[in-house]
Amino acid sequence: MIIGQAPGIVEGDKLRPWRGRAGKTLRRWLEVSEDEFYATFYCCSLTRCYPGRSPGGRGDRTPTPPEIELCRFWRDWELRLLRPELVLVVGGLAARHVLGLPRLTEAVGTSTTLDGAIAFPLPHPSGASGWLNDRSNRERLERALLAVRKFSAALGPSIS
Repeated sequence: MIIGQAPGIVEGDKLRPWRGRAGKTLRRWLEVSEDEFYATFYCCSLTRCYPGRSPGGRGDRTPTPPEIELCRFWRDWELRLLRPELVLVVGGLAARHVLGLPRLTEAVGTSTTLDGAIAFPLPHPSGASGWLNDRSNRERLERALLAVRKFSAALGPSIS
């Protein structure tokens, strides 16, 4: 399972998650084709609806706490229903709300448990994020992706 922040404008248009540039980046990070990605991961997010453009014009608007809380039931229900073995929590907002992490930086490259699954926090692959501009953060991401590949290889041939 992959839990992100919210659908983007491209996802709303294409009616499929992770269809825009961030999705292409995420698939490249995971070293999977588009077909493998959708065959392997159930994708959900903190909210169900595209939140609109950011008032500043860079990227999408961050969902508000009430918007996130309105959709929490669905995300919790999906976790209970699907019982994934691996959960990728993508972005700082998702890491705070799903895993209770105060900061993403220290958590990338580590894992925790989430309802019986192994959960790996990852940065958001959006071009609007400046997180990867820091070399040490890129190194954290590489360590995280190696850990994800190692764990997923034990689950089966989908991601390696």
